[in-house]
Amino acid sequence: MQITVTPDTFRLAQAFTISRGSRTEARVLTARVEAETVTGWGECVPYARYGETLDSVAAQIAGLTLPLDREGLQHALPAGAARNAVDCALWDWQAKRAGKRVWELAGLPAPGPEITAYTLSLDTPEAMRASAAQHAHRPLLKIKLGTEADMPRLEAVRAGAPKSRIIVDANEGWSAEVYAELAPHLVRLGVELVEQPLPAGQDDMLAEIARPLPVCADESCHDRASLPGLKGKYDLVNIKLDKTGGLTEALALRAAALAQGYGVMVGCMVGSSLAMAPAVLLAQGAAVTDLDGPLLLAEDRPHKLHYDAAGVYPPEASLWG
Repeated sequence: MQITVTPDTFRLAQAFTISRGSRTEARVLTARVEAETVTGWGECVPYARYGETLDSVAAQIAGLTLPLDREGLQHALPAGAARNAVDCALWDWQAKRAGKRVWELAGLPAPGPEITAYTLSLDTPEAMRASAAQHAHRPLLKIKLGTEADMPRLEAVRAGAPKSRIIVDANEGWSAEVYAELAPHLVRLGVELVEQPLPAGQDDMLAEIARPLPVCADESCHDRASLPGLKGKYDLVNIKLDKTGGLTEALALRAAALAQGYGVMVGCMVGSSLAMAPAVLLAQGAAVTDLDGPLLLAEDRPHKLHYDAAGVYPPEASLWG
């Protein structure tokens, strides 16, 4: 068995901004597992918020002791981007070797398309209204917020897309006071869900203040070990492969979260179709699917995921799985 990892860069169609900063490209790592003349591959997006860089994640992968299977990988690396890339590559390798699809190996029903959110990045109210109007045909819009001056932005998006469903992601950018002030207006404007309104580790107030609309944990939820700390504060969890460390833990987290009464959202970092492909399997039947990464790119992988009015479709075997 051999594992190689290479950096890849994909240009974004336009600058993408959240409360922590902007980017004009998606910088990812591609892992390839080769054994028995079969190659499986997976992608991860190292995230500075979690102390990850391209170099640090590549070094984690390079330090693995081979040969390795998915079970051993769960103990060899912590949850995070490095384990995600290798875990997904091992799933792909196993499927190709067996001549089956990943969902068959995982005992899952054959997947279908899922409606996905489309993300409007943080900008001026005028620019966000124009972007909302441009994408008003989409059934679900996700708005990046997270400042103390968000009401004009929210009003502008609703004016630009009066019929779209809306969810909001604050990316840890609000205080408890700001969120308490904004929450009634979120309800008034038909927002269906707010994602991570308070900083992870500083979110205990969510158990004490009113939650007039569902609150989803993102930065506060990584894997199954996160669940006990969410009780009484969150209604849903946002499962991302780069946080769980791959599809193996993500499937286990989804099962555990549902068993404990949480709704499930399946999200992504800004990456290519290869990064989204395993997550489409995870998103089957989720309360919210947010797998729009490839829609934000100016360029993508060969055999990219298909999107249309029905949503994002499962990957072809020529892409992954």
